[in-house]
Amino acid sequence: MADMEVALKDAMTIEGALGVALVDHTSGMALGVAGGSRDFDLTVAAAGNTDVVRAKLRAMDLLGIQEQVEDILITLENQYDLIRPLQARSGHGLFLYLALNRDRANLAMARHHLRRIEAALDI
Repeated sequence: MADMEVALKDAMTIEGALGVALVDHTSGMALGVAGGSRDFDLTVAAAGNTDVVRAKLRAMDLLGIQEQVEDILITLENQYDLIRPLQARSGHGLFLYLALNRDRANLAMARHHLRRIEAALDI
């Protein structure tokens, strides 16, 4: 089982990773971040993506959809944003947010790697 710091560092080894955050979607607070830059503030991005997660969960509730969200993908011109709500009981209310350089990332491999990180994460 990996702790949060190890999991975030592992996520930064994903090809094309720009930054990663573990986020509480009830508060919008980033519990941990790795990567980012002066021009790309991960804590701001994490808080903004909290609204995306909340909106999707609210829509599913209104529609009566009982399935779990595996991930949410946002595609930008130069970036992929991958949001993965944690499914483990200990991770309830948390999600991983991974920003990827679109030119360097392999989206399928990134999803696979993030799924593996989630499975090993001990919160």
